[in-house]
Amino acid sequence: MSADEKLDALTEGYDGVSAPAANYRNVTRWGDLLFLSGKSSRRVVDGKLGVDIALDEGKRIAREVALELLLVLREELGSLNRIGQFIELQGFINASDDFKGHAQVLDGASDLLVEVLGAAGVHSRSVLGAVSLRGGQPVILRAVVGIGG
Repeated sequence: MSADEKLDALTEGYDGVSAPAANYRNVTRWGDLLFLSGKSSRRVVDGKLGVDIALDEGKRIAREVALELLLVLREELGSLNRIGQFIELQGFINASDDFKGHAQVLDGASDLLVEVLGAAGVHSRSVLGAVSLRGGQPVILRAVVGIGG
């Protein structure tokens, strides 16, 4: 199954890519690099990991947000097959000050990227805890992706 077919199966019922909420782009291309703006879940989710949201639900949310990133990429490139390498993933986790599962939450997104893209989905990453995120979202992801030859 191709990466596009896998994404279609995982996003059945989705209605396109969410539009930017202000004066910015979902993605900016610079040479063979794509810089993706921060995305959140399309579900209305409001809360903090370690207070309102359990670790396993945080992983599911991170997985959903990674799907948003892939939808943006496919819209920009026409096909996920044009991805040379998913270079970097940054995760921002809205969490209580005693929450320690940031990396495990981000695993939900990392695992999804490898599931859909295979070796091209393996990436470097960083994860940061935040006292708040826009709209009360628990997870926001941004990325840098290289276009293949």
